[in-house]
Amino acid sequence: MSCNALNRGGFFLSIVIKGKSREVTTGLRKKQHSHDEEGLYTETELELKMLQKQLAQWVTNIREQVNLQARLVLWDGQYFDLGQFNAPLVTVHVKETSAIPYLLTPSMDKLGEAYVKGKIDFEGQLTDIISTGFDLAKGTVSHSNHLRRLSKYFTHTKQSDLQSIQFHYDLSNEFYQQWLDPNMVYSCAYFEHGYEDLETAQLKKIDHILTKLQVKPGDSLLDIGCGWGALVLRAAQKYGATCVGITLAQKQFELASERVKAAGLQDKVEIRLQDYRDVDGQFDKITSVGMFEHVGRRLLPKYFAHICDLLKDGGMVMNHGITSTDPNEADTNYGGGEFLDKYVFPNGELPHISLALHAMQEGGLEAIDVENLRRHYARTLNIWADNFEKNASVIKPLIDTEHYRTWRLYLAGCAYAFQQDQLAIYQIVGHKAGLHADSLNWSRRYMYQ
Repeated sequence: MSCNALNRGGFFLSIVIKGKSREVTTGLRKKQHSHDEEGLYTETELELKMLQKQLAQWVTNIREQVNLQARLVLWDGQYFDLGQFNAPLVTVHVKETSAIPYLLTPSMDKLGEAYVKGKIDFEGQLTDIISTGFDLAKGTVSHSNHLRRLSKYFTHTKQSDLQSIQFHYDLSNEFYQQWLDPNMVYSCAYFEHGYEDLETAQLKKIDHILTKLQVKPGDSLLDIGCGWGALVLRAAQKYGATCVGITLAQKQFELASERVKAAGLQDKVEIRLQDYRDVDGQFDKITSVGMFEHVGRRLLPKYFAHICDLLKDGGMVMNHGITSTDPNEADTNYGGGEFLDKYVFPNGELPHISLALHAMQEGGLEAIDVENLRRHYARTLNIWADNFEKNASVIKPLIDTEHYRTWRLYLAGCAYAFQQDQLAIYQIVGHKAGLHADSLNWSRRYMYQ
């Protein structure tokens, strides 16, 4: 349909009122008004006329510059094709007029918010929807105007971190059970051969970590951000370690404690509701999986310094975490970071791998092995997103509509971001800096035996 259709029907009628009071249906609202002078517009009509012009130009630009296989359908049934195609892959339904400003500058946070708030809806495969959203954002949001590219820093206190963690993780255990593996491992899996199912790949990830750290019977192990306890349970059961797992999420703490008791491992595993800054003592091995994203970039040197203090001489540490692919640590995914901060991970900050390594060294730790698992997380997230879709009828009663729409976008959007090198994830193995070279392995072969 041509952009000229914007000038027809019930959409944005440009009406000149002549001499008497009348009720006008503009397609946006009904308004009683009168004019004594012929040929004048009301303020509302002028606003509508301007919006009409902007939307018409936006549709034209999308068709010429981006050429998407997508269709925009308005609340009154009018539609506009955003490219040349026989049939759309994605249909965007504009539910109400207040959605229009979100579309005119469609950064990922604006598109995401419009969807979460029910102002727009989509038809099509979820992967196509996410891809179309990023293409819209890339095609119409200029870097010069995209202030969200600036690095952000948050104040991370114990109280603010507690609130942020509970906001994300304490929706309900039953919610997470619908799309995670049976062990409820909420971090990147490890697909050694590429064909493993999720449960197998998650166990392989845990074994990969514990093997890299050379965990052996009698070792003491601290897991910072232990989730529902899968890693500490595995470390105790298979490797003979004595473990402490800490979390700030109440529901994780409760279920992880139940799992330890059910496994009869109370003498080998302790679960604590505790901030990492309050941990004392020393441990042979320390793991931090999917946690340092919540620390804050400016606090990373202190974070690793505290880990160094907690590590015994000769001990080893593993940091497994998501990183930015922008060396300037800006939000490079066209507003996706803004959406995550508002709706998913409050106060989250992703460092570039270079900053993570710098902060480790500044904190007194030497990085001795670094592995990129970006492909593995793209696969993990795709499986989570598929599980989420398959179990939608069970998930919807567990959370409100906004949370459901948020998580649907979040899982699929993150899968896309890892596929497209907008996000990365690294496992970094380290030990205390300043050790003799003889403390290092000759090769990485031991990790795969």
